[in-house]
Amino acid sequence: MADGGDSYFMVLMILLNSFGAAASLALFALAIWVAVDGYGLYPISWVSGKDDIFAGAWIAIFTGFAFFCATVFGILAVVKKSRLLVLLYLILMFIIFIFECASCITAVTHRDYLVGNSNLVKKQMLKYYGDNTPAGQQITVTWNRVMREVKCCGADNPQDWIQYNSTFRMMYGTAYPWPQQCCKRLSNFEVADADGCKAGLNSALFNKGCFKHIESVFSRYTWSVSWYGFSVLMFMVSLLDYSIACFSIS
Repeated sequence: MADGGDSYFMVLMILLNSFGAAASLALFALAIWVAVDGYGLYPISWVSGKDDIFAGAWIAIFTGFAFFCATVFGILAVVKKSRLLVLLYLILMFIIFIFECASCITAVTHRDYLVGNSNLVKKQMLKYYGDNTPAGQQITVTWNRVMREVKCCGADNPQDWIQYNSTFRMMYGTAYPWPQQCCKRLSNFEVADADGCKAGLNSALFNKGCFKHIESVFSRYTWSVSWYGFSVLMFMVSLLDYSIACFSIS
């Protein structure tokens, strides 16, 4: 091949691998964001036994950094014009590609099970909220924070607490129809109208459910790990195809 052609392929390979390195670092950062769980909803997935979104995030942390290292190695291999290094680069990229496929599939397949509808989250809330077991304590803390911060009550609405049997209802009977975290607060975080909240007055009680917020958070997590990871995979497929083509004709 002419030197001009070699230079063209070399520059293009360097540019493509540089873009791949940037995309890989973004995947690495997004996966860390999911694994850290800034919204604090991990207990909901853990208690349900479906925390695979977070498992996918940990895999993506590895693959994101591994893709970055591999693309940098690919640039080095091209600059040195070593067929052996390029072959090693292709093998490493293929191995990392398989792991990232597992990350994407793991996250996206379990998202629908967890928040496909509100029934699973609702059932979990009614069973564990107020329970003294380790799972119950984590769910109680999580729901208290979500209801307070998002200004919501129950999974679908406050009626969840009185329409279905629950651990909370077994503990408090009819004295408290729903947790006090469902009550609207003053600026000092005191309950604004305790009696009105018990009576279900709109002025004193949060009337919207929390499920939309929970669904939105897990969808963001899934998008970050799965759909962005999938887009990185598609780019890496193109990069591998081009690299193999260059390797075969050089």
